[in-house]
Amino acid sequence: MSNSKNLVLNPKDLHFIPFSGSEEFGVNFNAYTIDNKWLAIDCGIGFAGHRFPGIDILLPDPAFLEARAKDLVGLIITHAHEDHIGAVAYLWKRLGCPIYCSGFTAEILKLKMADIPGNDRAKIHVVRPGDQIKLGPFTCEFLAVAHSIPDALAVGVETSVGRVLHSGDWNMDPTPTLGDITDEALFRAYGDKGVLAYVGDSTNADVPGRTGSEADVEKGLGDLFPEIEGRIAITLFASNVGRVRSICKAAKANKRKVVLMGRSLHRMVGAAMECGYLRDVPEFVDDRQMDKIKDENLVILMTGSQGETNAMLSRVARGEHPFMTLNKGDTVVFSARPIPGNEEEINAVKNNLAASGVRVIGTGDTMHKIHISGHPCRDEILDMYRWVRPKIVIPVHGERSQLEAQARLAREAQISSVVVPTNGSVIRIAPEGAEIIDHIPTGVLAVEPNRIIPSGHVAISARRKMQFTGIIHITLVLDDRGLAEDPQITTMGLIDHGNEQEAAFEQDIADEVEDALAELRDSELSSNDKVAEQVRVAARRLVSSELGLKPKMSVHIVRV
Repeated sequence: MSNSKNLVLNPKDLHFIPFSGSEEFGVNFNAYTIDNKWLAIDCGIGFAGHRFPGIDILLPDPAFLEARAKDLVGLIITHAHEDHIGAVAYLWKRLGCPIYCSGFTAEILKLKMADIPGNDRAKIHVVRPGDQIKLGPFTCEFLAVAHSIPDALAVGVETSVGRVLHSGDWNMDPTPTLGDITDEALFRAYGDKGVLAYVGDSTNADVPGRTGSEADVEKGLGDLFPEIEGRIAITLFASNVGRVRSICKAAKANKRKVVLMGRSLHRMVGAAMECGYLRDVPEFVDDRQMDKIKDENLVILMTGSQGETNAMLSRVARGEHPFMTLNKGDTVVFSARPIPGNEEEINAVKNNLAASGVRVIGTGDTMHKIHISGHPCRDEILDMYRWVRPKIVIPVHGERSQLEAQARLAREAQISSVVVPTNGSVIRIAPEGAEIIDHIPTGVLAVEPNRIIPSGHVAISARRKMQFTGIIHITLVLDDRGLAEDPQITTMGLIDHGNEQEAAFEQDIADEVEDALAELRDSELSSNDKVAEQVRVAARRLVSSELGLKPKMSVHIVRV
């Protein structure tokens, strides 16, 4: 394994490195290099989960490319989903390169960049399907693909070694409600040029068949709505603009008005309208006016399909929204698939809703089609192989099981060279095949309200420990002879608060601390470090014996 400083590559070779997104869903961040120049593709966020207390989102760590920023010729964003675009506003100042993306993606990116100071110098260049641009040794061609968001692009990357097709996210929706289809003729034509490697979406590589069409969702929702008597709240990804249109069409067919709730939904819809989408849907109702509409005539769109703590649905389910409530007689429809790892948070939201008497409908709870994936299933991936005819397949975008599923599919399709990467794999792409030649350390960053820190930061580790094992605060007042006052002990997360048991337990700790201090020599008593360590060991030993726990320990020493 090389570190980021001593990695040495033959500049005449083409290399691909997935920094993140190839062992998990989210935080997609990739790069190609040749002739000592670098090209980055996508820079997205991921959900933090319970392993990161106090953290909602994660970012890819850009340290490797930051050290090579002068040779970074550009950052291409394939589409405006958060797991591909969400980290750009946080990290652009560390990369400083020009950005290339489609029109809708650019509209979303500009809004995000404006939220964070220091991004005003960023150059965002709009590209369109069919465009070709030269970025150093890379000639990039943009190909339209169908996806659950407008203006999604695949990227053809041509170099002196050969062509790579980097798919981005895509599916083969034959009748998308917004945007282009994934055109067979277009990709066959690109394949005719000679494709050395396909670096492709693995999300549904273990799912047989085909994705289906968003038009089926529009019909499914239209058939479901008459079965629901009261208010309907639908939760979805804010970026799924095609789904917004499907919901609006189904609502209109059932004489229902639509309300948007949440800043991100308003942003996405506003950007879509700015780019010419959604102009054929009825006008949305202001959320402050929805009480004037009868329950049976209302559909409310809100974010929170993944159980995100601060998303609209989660806040409403907890009863924390200033004016919106969901009650008995209301129905919540989850028009999204759970991202692996988010199941616990989603179930917590559903349980809160159920406790309020709200009916919950998920994708498996109805015969009607209420969601399709934006990613290709096995038959669609096989079609892409037949169209572009790559010599090499490198699966990305998914957990290990999805990457391995696409690798098996590629081998079954007689692809001659298949390489399954991990985050940080350094892959040489050559006419004779691809191979992993090295590995660099990678990681993610954690976003707090006022700072960005490494995910392994001591503060997060301490929170995690406190979360699982509790904490003990010990205050000692010492003079030249030793303890000047009785030790002050405070415990958290160990014993029932405010009762006799807690008082007795804390007194036991104080007695143990006094005994430990009595064992110290005068020279050791003068050292705060010696005193603190002796006290920590003694208190932890007692708690471990009594409770079987090893809590986080804090010792504060005051000299008088």
